[in-house]
Amino acid sequence: MTLHTQLDAWIDAHFDEEVRFLQELVRVPTDTPPGNNAPHAERTAELLEAMGLNAEKHAVPAAEVQAAGLQTITNLIVRRPYGAGKTIALNAHGDVVPPGEGWTHDPYGGEIVDGKIYGRATAVSKCDIASFTFAIRALESLNAKLAGGVELHVTYDEEYGGEVGPDWLLKKGLTKPDLMIAAGFSYQVVVAHNGCLQLEVTVHGDMAHAAIPDSGTDALQAATHILNALYALNGDYLKVTSGVEGITHPYLNVGQISGGTNTNVIPGKVVLRIDRRMIPEEDPTEVEAALRRTIADAAASFNPPRGGRAISVDVKRILLARALKPLPGNQPLVQAIQKHGQAVFGETIPAVGTPLYTDVRIYGEHGIPGVIYGAGPRTVRESNAKRADENLVLEDLRRATKVIARTLFDLLQPS
Repeated sequence: MTLHTQLDAWIDAHFDEEVRFLQELVRVPTDTPPGNNAPHAERTAELLEAMGLNAEKHAVPAAEVQAAGLQTITNLIVRRPYGAGKTIALNAHGDVVPPGEGWTHDPYGGEIVDGKIYGRATAVSKCDIASFTFAIRALESLNAKLAGGVELHVTYDEEYGGEVGPDWLLKKGLTKPDLMIAAGFSYQVVVAHNGCLQLEVTVHGDMAHAAIPDSGTDALQAATHILNALYALNGDYLKVTSGVEGITHPYLNVGQISGGTNTNVIPGKVVLRIDRRMIPEEDPTEVEAALRRTIADAAASFNPPRGGRAISVDVKRILLARALKPLPGNQPLVQAIQKHGQAVFGETIPAVGTPLYTDVRIYGEHGIPGVIYGAGPRTVRESNAKRADENLVLEDLRRATKVIARTLFDLLQPS
């Protein structure tokens, strides 16, 4: 039996334990918003401690968490040094989007049906807290001589941009790995991803009684005028293509709209939240400036009713996540994952880009080469992440854990 197959055998023997660990992670809600995520970190640290993995708890000061729009965050670092050499970080995030509607399974139940585990974050990315943890345990079961070390980073604000998660840990000097693997969502190795710009647009009109609409200025009508101008941009974006396989073109979405005070009142204020995905080739500064111009031009061209007050518009940036561009040093990661992915899954593992954005870009901005790889279906599109009845095929969890364990073993070999 080779050492790689010994790793596989250990993971097979402990797989029921890994699934139970994932169920426990799913059963503690981490909806973000509101982002009260410290309780999950405490429970995760407790579960890790029971497996002999000490987790450092790094509580982010309340003022910094609240400034980021969240409630509580404690980030975790598990350090496993084995000798002189490179440190490889494994980062998975515990925060999730709220469940939403349409579930036929308890989003926090961790139910297992027909070989799948159901629940919010079973696919992204509590599954990889499990796969990374058990890959580390499998690696250590060999008692082999290794050079370097592994760190498990469990952070809690990926949905809000990572500023008080991995970015906070890195800026505080609490970690400085040489390479990193971030939680994934498919068989693919992801080496690049889109950026994301989110803006909050507040349209101010003039509230009035619905029986005399001409006595006010309808902020919703004005917002609709601005919305039409924004959505028209998607036609232009189709002509802007990326050279990265797996990434197509930019896209704009308005994900939240709120406003008005009552049914019989002309709305005096409406708030729009815009999500603009940026391909790696785009300049975020230019993208934001162009969006602001579109909004300003649309606002200026809106005609209030005769005698009505002109609208005003405030635009505030709420998120800027820069695109991930491959760093040259990521090749050892890519090659090892592709090699072992093909051996375990029996098919070629492509290295591609993805239209999503993740925390891996933050490590890249700090000069740390990284890739995205973890448990999931064949492609990102097949993943049910962030939808009702999010789920993960358990065999994909088992096999991804083996790939990570084999990859760590290869990368930590003494020279």
